[in-house]
Amino acid sequence: MHATGAPGTPRNWDLYRTAVVDIRFGKRTVRVEPRPRGTAEGFFPVPDGSGTTVHVITAWNPRGRTASDDANARDQRLLLEEVRHRGLTSWPAVGGDVCGTHREESVAVVGLSDAAARALGRRFGQDAVFAWTPGAWRVLACDTDAVAVSGWVSA
Repeated sequence: MHATGAPGTPRNWDLYRTAVVDIRFGKRTVRVEPRPRGTAEGFFPVPDGSGTTVHVITAWNPRGRTASDDANARDQRLLLEEVRHRGLTSWPAVGGDVCGTHREESVAVVGLSDAAARALGRRFGQDAVFAWTPGAWRVLACDTDAVAVSGWVSA
């Protein structure tokens, strides 16, 4: 499936902008879905006012190309090792389309700047990472400064 976005955005930009992410907090899984800008409803995992961003990063399917299950599992393990090595707070996550036909293991991470999250995504060959704050859900391109901003709802 190919989609195009604005100039300077990855080939699958429109797919990233509509993707949903399931994040597992202990026994509870929360789905974060993009909504119109200005919407922010539901659970957010860190105290409001802390200025904290939750970044969602994957190592699956580098450069938007389908990789083997073994390659995806290996790269995801390396990403998780890097997150642990940095001592970051993290939770397991899965990103994909709203229908669930495309899903990629990911990790939700607290403690990175947008630049550091983009760099980590870039290191694992990713086109984009997600950035979740109390006020917005953003898609950040890893290779350019492109950003898509929307609202969010979580349940």
